[in-house]
Amino acid sequence: MKKVLKNVSFVILLLKMCIIFGQETAAQKRIVIDVGHGGKDSGAIGINGIKEKDVILDIALEILRLNEKSETPLDIYLTRYSDTLISLLDRTKLAKALNADVFISLHCNHSDNPTARGIEVFVANDISQYSKDSTWFAYQLQNQIKKQLGFESRGVKFANFQVLLETVDYCPSVLIELGFLSNEDESRYLTHSNQNKILAYLINHPLHQKR
Repeated sequence: MKKVLKNVSFVILLLKMCIIFGQETAAQKRIVIDVGHGGKDSGAIGINGIKEKDVILDIALEILRLNEKSETPLDIYLTRYSDTLISLLDRTKLAKALNADVFISLHCNHSDNPTARGIEVFVANDISQYSKDSTWFAYQLQNQIKKQLGFESRGVKFANFQVLLETVDYCPSVLIELGFLSNEDESRYLTHSNQNKILAYLINHPLHQKR
């Protein structure tokens, strides 16, 4: 049975929010989702040996499936569609080649403290024409995650992650740590099938926020 991941609701929320970068027209936005890690790079290893690369790929593929069923599907591309390792440079090259309107890098977190929890959103610690939009988007995303879905927010942070530094000159870009695989509750939340009324609502009622 195909998983309906509970946290996909938050990602759909994120995708629908991409229209904040839109013009007054209803022009479709091209979104590149960077599926973190892959192949020999497992990323974080969580409770019961779950791997970040697998959790993120499951989420990304579910996003594509749900997007295809949407009444107004978005123009979405992934940096990987299977368990393969794609270099950081090739991930950002893809975003540039596709002329992405938004670049979103998905990851899961890990901590030696098993009680650590919550979602973090990162933007590039660099100045470009899209820095302001990236930062604004990150804060709006944090607010909506807390308001709509009840996720704990660990704040918006600035970092020199390569995928952000190499895309911020071309489009708004953020990197999201979805939750802690080292936290029992969040690990279960990220990997178990769940019914989700919020998901159906978000798919059928996209946000129409403007800057």
